[in-house]
Amino acid sequence: MARLGSGNKILQAKLVLLGDMGTGKTSLALRFVKGQFFHNQESTIGAAFFTQILSLSEATVKFDIWDTAGQERYHSLAPMYYRGAAAAIVVYDMSSIDTFVRAKKWVQELQRHGSQKLVMGLVANKSDLEPKREVGTEEGEQYAQENGMFYIETSAKTAENINELFYEIAKRLAIAFPTKPAGMNLINELQDRRRKIFCCSA
Repeated sequence: MARLGSGNKILQAKLVLLGDMGTGKTSLALRFVKGQFFHNQESTIGAAFFTQILSLSEATVKFDIWDTAGQERYHSLAPMYYRGAAAAIVVYDMSSIDTFVRAKKWVQELQRHGSQKLVMGLVANKSDLEPKREVGTEEGEQYAQENGMFYIETSAKTAENINELFYEIAKRLAIAFPTKPAGMNLINELQDRRRKIFCCSA
């Protein structure tokens, strides 16, 4: 789906998915990374890890995606995954008001302990369950706006807005981090040294 761009800056971004159990966090990640959807997706234990690359005109973004478990007993592990994250996606199930209430708690926790430059998205997942909706679009949009987040409705099942979600994160990261990460100069320097060594030992 994505390829490395030539000549533009490269951002390696840690992205964390947070939300209640059963909201579809793993399904969102799998749909984005592998284009897959499983009706009976097993609950994540602890956390799962995925990688994906998106190439924009502004930057090439290499996502390190941490999909955290939604069960309460794993809550104490969450800071280990969102600490140092450049972006966070807080997910709720639009057909469950309880998961929306829980999403708000995750947002509050990120605001207290996350990075000042953290890019945050509020995702109302399972738009395929529209007839069972319990959380209105306006309610979600308003909460997101009040908390400096962007809002989007998705469906991992139908793939609705999945790519749009991650492209929006990537665009906002490119704006939040307008220069190359400090580590890039070191990487380029090491590559130059390797070329010189190869040249002179040939």
